[in-house]
Amino acid sequence: SIFTEAVRLRLISDVPLGAFLSGGVDSTAVVATMASLLDRPVATTTVTFGERAFNEAPHARTVAETLGTDHQEVVVQPRAVDILPTLVWHLDEPFADSSAIPSYYVSQAARRRVTVALSGDGGDEVFAGYQWRYGLNLLEDRLRGWLPRPVRRGVLGPLAAIWPKADRLPRPLRWKFLLRNLSLDPEQAYFHDMSLFTPADKQALLTDGFRRGLNGYDPFTAFRSHFDRVRGLDHLRRILYVDLKTWLPNDILVKMDRMAMANSLEVRSPLLDHHVIEFAAGLPSEMKYHGRTSKYLLKRFAERRVPASVIHRPKMGFSIPLASWLRRELRPMGEDLLLSERALGRSYFRADTVRGMWDRHQRGERNHAHHLWALMVLELWHRLFIDESGPTDVAPNLRAAGR
Repeated sequence: SIFTEAVRLRLISDVPLGAFLSGGVDSTAVVATMASLLDRPVATTTVTFGERAFNEAPHARTVAETLGTDHQEVVVQPRAVDILPTLVWHLDEPFADSSAIPSYYVSQAARRRVTVALSGDGGDEVFAGYQWRYGLNLLEDRLRGWLPRPVRRGVLGPLAAIWPKADRLPRPLRWKFLLRNLSLDPEQAYFHDMSLFTPADKQALLTDGFRRGLNGYDPFTAFRSHFDRVRGLDHLRRILYVDLKTWLPNDILVKMDRMAMANSLEVRSPLLDHHVIEFAAGLPSEMKYHGRTSKYLLKRFAERRVPASVIHRPKMGFSIPLASWLRRELRPMGEDLLLSERALGRSYFRADTVRGMWDRHQRGERNHAHHLWALMVLELWHRLFIDESGPTDVAPNLRAAGR
């Protein structure tokens, strides 16, 4: 009833209204509730990619057919990155979440039919939906409790340092990550899981001059302060709280808000209604992460409305096939933004480290896609906002838009 009321309030609108539909639990719960409250089909929009591993369209289609929505699909191709300068311009800061691309296109497609769209944002952070993250972190925390601190620090830490990487294996089978996390305190381990570049990565990447310029700054300080505020709660509640204070407002909501507003679309998130958050925060952790089932209560709610096969399936996430794109269609752009004299001349990053990451990724030895993407976005942001050339010299489509 709390969630239904949150959806009902967000249906109040003087302009056409619809919803994003990925076929995942969160957006399905939102659309199913909308369908029960409206006397017309819900206008739903989803994005799809050519690669099967990143294509949730069939699941969204099943939900749309079950609920009788007015559904449309948008196909995103590698050439979509032609608009990357426009996205960086709208994001206004170095923002390296590559799912900004599908967020932009799903917003653009939805805006052709509606002015307001409801989304499922917040479900993962409120009801514990990241199975690979929360589940593994809970397991590691149990293991950590069984091992004496001297063993964790003195044996597992050094062992993790020399253990070879295994990027091609699933995250649970990468022993280097497990050994490293077990050697750390719970807060540090979760910070490492959430960090794209670990301290060791930064040590190899940053030039000596740039590192001196940081003057000892440690981003973990702000992260730990959120953990300290909820020190008396169980581990799952603590990391959910930290995600509500960091990951959600600094990534998920920034991305969606700016990509939507770039298309003059308003997005509303019922799962972030304060009554829903207060209710979820008071639940026992077992009602959110139950056994091996993430987002347990929300799945129980949604499975009464759509086929269980849609609800109980592996989480895919809102991501793009970035690794393969960087080896094919995006390779020329990547080489310019990473390896050109202009990029390397900034003296932020060690040229040999950047080249090594790029070459290993191109050969398929490592998947450095997200690391490379972050550096590409930073360079493009630099060209747009810092260099004297100005934004329109980098992105002619910004000139056409009058910006």
